[in-house]
Amino acid sequence: MSRSILRLLLACLTIAPWVACGVASAATAQARIAKVRTAVATLEGVRVQLHWPDTAAQGILRMHAARIDAPDLGYRFGDVTWQCPLSHSGNRWRCEGPVRGGRGSAMTLAIDLDEVRTDARLSQGRGSIALNRQARTPDLTRIDLTQVPVAWAQALVAKGWAAGRFSAGTLGGQLDVRAPANAPLRVSGPLRLDGVAFDTPDGTIAGENVAAQVRLDTSFGAVTTVALDGALHGGDLLFGTTYLALQKRRIAIEMRAEQRGNEGWRMPDLRWDDPGILHAEGSAALAPDATLRALDLRARSDDLAPLRDGYLTGFLGQAGLAELQLRGAADVRLRIDGGTVHEAHFVPYMVAIDDPQGRFDFAGLEGDVRFSTTQELQSELRWSGGRLHGLAFGAARLPFASGAGELRLREPTHLPMLGGTVTVDPLHIRPPAAGQGLQVRFGLELDRLDIAQLSQALGWPAFTGELTGHIPEALYADDRLDFEGGLSVELFGGTVQVSSLAMERPFGVAPTLSSDIAFEDIDLESLTGVLGFGTITGKLDGRFDHLRLVDWQPVAFQAVIASDAAAARRDGVRQRISQRAVQDLSSVSDASFVSTLQAQLIGLFDDFGYRRIGLSCYLSDQVCDMSGLGSAGNGFTIVEGSGLPRLSVVGYNRRVDWPTLMERLKAASTGDVKPVFE
Repeated sequence: MSRSILRLLLACLTIAPWVACGVASAATAQARIAKVRTAVATLEGVRVQLHWPDTAAQGILRMHAARIDAPDLGYRFGDVTWQCPLSHSGNRWRCEGPVRGGRGSAMTLAIDLDEVRTDARLSQGRGSIALNRQARTPDLTRIDLTQVPVAWAQALVAKGWAAGRFSAGTLGGQLDVRAPANAPLRVSGPLRLDGVAFDTPDGTIAGENVAAQVRLDTSFGAVTTVALDGALHGGDLLFGTTYLALQKRRIAIEMRAEQRGNEGWRMPDLRWDDPGILHAEGSAALAPDATLRALDLRARSDDLAPLRDGYLTGFLGQAGLAELQLRGAADVRLRIDGGTVHEAHFVPYMVAIDDPQGRFDFAGLEGDVRFSTTQELQSELRWSGGRLHGLAFGAARLPFASGAGELRLREPTHLPMLGGTVTVDPLHIRPPAAGQGLQVRFGLELDRLDIAQLSQALGWPAFTGELTGHIPEALYADDRLDFEGGLSVELFGGTVQVSSLAMERPFGVAPTLSSDIAFEDIDLESLTGVLGFGTITGKLDGRFDHLRLVDWQPVAFQAVIASDAAAARRDGVRQRISQRAVQDLSSVSDASFVSTLQAQLIGLFDDFGYRRIGLSCYLSDQVCDMSGLGSAGNGFTIVEGSGLPRLSVVGYNRRVDWPTLMERLKAASTGDVKPVFE
């Protein structure tokens, strides 16, 4: 009888490491076993007690193990107990009862054996693991899994992925466990996953509602190997910034992986086939923490439109491009080693890229882009046209050369835009490497861009003039674009100089622009005519320092504008301000105008001479702190009159709400204001 009890013990042991439980026994007749070794696990401190009265049809078996170790499977348990009513008929023995490890919840373990076979079943709720072993094949154990909580496999998965945590889902299938004396433990067979959820403590890797049906072949030894071949049937997966929304599609997968000791995983064979959307194959290597160490990938998409929702939302969302529309097809080859891109090859086939927010779009993208850190390669990318923040540009070609870890233009690229030409020269693109992100360096030459077309595209007043400028170098890095040099704009007979130009998140959420702007000798008659702001003649100088726009709306600046009497005399321009301009200026600046003549005589004149005009606004926190030429009692002078009648415009409100000021400017441009006399 003791041999049969020991077989019960070993049968329980064989199944226990797969489900986070262990077994032992006890009886009135007692046996103590210091250590029991099997191919699967080792038991220590085993006690068996059997209470079976001579006249009883069955006995009570109690088993206890102080410790159970299954190192190949990653399981270790302490204080494991099992109690069951033991019965026999001929050579057949049966025992079924609760088993518990430490303070864990109880499961039900049932053993049924005879001289030629051993059957065991461990269950809890709807989940169960059934085991069968034949005496003629003692090294082979067959296991049937039925709705087994995936959390039961936590310790086994931790052998290859220590950070992985399972929170939901079930396993099903039939597995063969082979445990020969002189060879590694091997587990193989079909496996089914339903509704599986997992993650890591830092949240960089996660899965939700994952379903799969695969064939598994795994061996545990000095080198752990895993082979998977089957299909995913849906779910959501996250790997860093890569988010995969598989929905209910059937995706064929194939993987061969191996791990030596505590090193990371090497995967010499990978295949992913999402029909009509993405086919990829190659190899990869992961560090012990599951971060990507190396990747050699070849991928093709025959339809880029569904690729966005299925595979690119993580990347695009991080860049503020979650709604980007893609059309066409593309091939990609990518080789990464040590976190650095060493080779890349991108081939678009009539690709169209459209940002619904109007930041950019490209049409007819063709050609190819080749990049290498080890050899000189040439390629050329072309497009038929597109838009950048609403500004249309024409067809262009980018002839590339690669080498020394960067992609560069072989010759200047000329881009038709706004009736003029934008020339890009030079252009250097350096992919992420050595802990640094993407870097792009380029120079720009703007030649005679039409300000009228620019104004129309941006919804500005009908400004006229030409935009010409040279930016010797600009750098895009860490989602920030900094420009060296400046832009020179010929506008309203004067010049506008733009310097210290920089952009944050140029294509992301809430793009931010900062710059300093200085203008000189602007013809006031042309400017006020376009703005619908009455008529002022003369010349104007000014500055907008520390200008900052967020999502193209001003949030801060220090602005000072002033008439330039010397420039007006030099060009023979009289300094006059119309009745309409005075009333518009007074309404916008919360001012009134005064004269040495009686107020009622002011309305008899169409315009007035002025000596100086000056106004400043320091914008911060949606409030404009205003001042003018100097103090005037409780106010500040905006217009200092000259001649007869001598008229002055004085402002009294030094703090003006910015949205209110914009409303007044709009009203002034439509003539919907009335003069204020004092």
